[in-house]
Amino acid sequence: QVQLVESGGGLVQPGGSLRLSCAASGFTFSIYAMSWYRQAPGKERELVATITSTGGMKNYVDSVKGRFTIFRDNAKNTVWLQMNSLKPEDTAVYYCRAQNQLWGRDYWGQGTQVAVSS
Repeated sequence: QVQLVESGGGLVQPGGSLRLSCAASGFTFSIYAMSWYRQAPGKERELVATITSTGGMKNYVDSVKGRFTIFRDNAKNTVWLQMNSLKPEDTAVYYCRAQNQLWGRDYWGQGTQVAVSS
């Protein structure tokens, strides 16, 4: 069955770094665009970063540009989110999403908690 399993979250001090991973299985990872979303307490889920199926294009929400990097390895069926210079406002549950618009497929992971605090 389809699975997206996030890992790498945790507690980090402001200015620190974390690398989130999303391991995919049960579908053809290489033809799906992948995204990271986050949801902070009391707020709506927001798109953080997106990468196309080949990795050729990446987009970021303005608040993380220059600090976060999304990248993928289709041979490993994995997408990562490298988060540097973390701020308290980055605290949220981070979710991985796989989308194939041509086929109308849309999958979500279960989320991983990131907390940025001193």
